[in-house]
Amino acid sequence: MSESELSPEGRPVDQYLDLLRLRMAPADFALLRRMVDPVLEAIQEQRAGPIELSLEGADADSVSQEVRDEASLVVAVAVTGRLDNQIVEIETEETGPVRVVTDSGTAADPARCQEIADFIGERHRQDEELRGIAEVSGLPTDV
Repeated sequence: MSESELSPEGRPVDQYLDLLRLRMAPADFALLRRMVDPVLEAIQEQRAGPIELSLEGADADSVSQEVRDEASLVVAVAVTGRLDNQIVEIETEETGPVRVVTDSGTAADPARCQEIADFIGERHRQDEELRGIAEVSGLPTDV
């Protein structure tokens, strides 16, 4: 997003973070910032490659689902520039429930949610098949 596309109030992600700062407990907000700041920095710098939304150490196990969801939504706002993203839980046969960030239109459309579930299931089957091939070939399977 170029500077000319930004609203006068700033980037949508900054607006969303301001709302969260007001709404969340200070400790939860600080934890959320520790999770998302490296990701936001990588997005801002347009660094290529995988970026993980995680914490190291004892904090990693104690992060509530609410903080995890909000962190995912912050990243989604940073990437899409949209404030209408939602978390939906999609049930798949292969993996069980999966939490997905999507726009509000898709979240409200059961057919689109089923398409996402089908895609996740197919991807899981492909991953398992490739893992099996790697195993029989003596290649590492934990990648």
